Amino acid sequence: MESKNERPTPRRNRNRSSNAFFSTLGVAILIATLFTAWTPTSLFASNLQEKLNVLLTPQPEPVNSLTTPQPQIHIGIVAGHMGNDSGAVCTDENGTVTLTEADVNLKIATLVQESLNARGFQVELLNEFDTRLNGYRAAALVSIHNDSCEYVNDEATGFKVAASLETRDANRAQRLTACMVDRYGQITGLTFHANSITADMTQYHAFSEIDPNTITAIIETGFLNLDRRILTEQTDVIAEGVTQGILCFINNESVLPDQFPLPTILP
Repeated sequence: MESKNERPTPRRNRNRSSNAFFSTLGVAILIATLFTAWTPTSLFASNLQEKLNVLLTPQPEPVNSLTTPQPQIHIGIVAGHMGNDSGAVCTDENGTVTLTEADVNLKIATLVQESLNARGFQVELLNEFDTRLNGYRAAALVSIHNDSCEYVNDEATGFKVAASLETRDANRAQRLTACMVDRYGQITGLTFHANSITADMTQYHAFSEIDPNTITAIIETGFLNLDRRILTEQTDVIAEGVTQGILCFINNESVLPDQFPLPTILP
């Protein structure tokens, strides 16, 4: 019910308002039509199309540099005498064999392999005369041996390291030797015997079998006589010394090759 004080809008005014509304609407439609006609793809349609493309296109998984697998570095470890002979043999006063070099070498080599594998390297454990040595290619190859069970003198304790004399890269070979001497000596506390390296070490058979670009060294980790306790009871320490020497070389860690005297090669 209308209030007595309110007067109804004249019909003529209503018609004028309606006409104005529809006129405005018509102008808006006309402008929109002209805008669309003059624009190949409307701004709003373009934005919408872009958003749809993003939603419908499969997005690549984000790359995580911490989890992306990297090419593994190859390292060879020769367990001296393994698969061939016993090497040096230790006996008691009754002539009973109590220890062989091959067994000690294998235990050390296995621990080194496990340690380097755990650090992400691909490590091959090789026999003394392994067929894989022919043309073997790796960042480094280290052959693990030990010295005699016989008592020589009180000076027959410590370790030796030698590299090939015929390597293509004498500087890198010297660096591997320096790393092995430095790290192994620090970790084990054993003395480096620079003056008792024999031609059997510098002319080690594997040196001429592997790919000439593979940097290699041979280490005698101790004497099975005076160093027997640390070699057999603290094998993990011995293996860690070898491991750290290899890592020093692979990671290009700081070491001064000139601080070690050049070996005197014995016949």
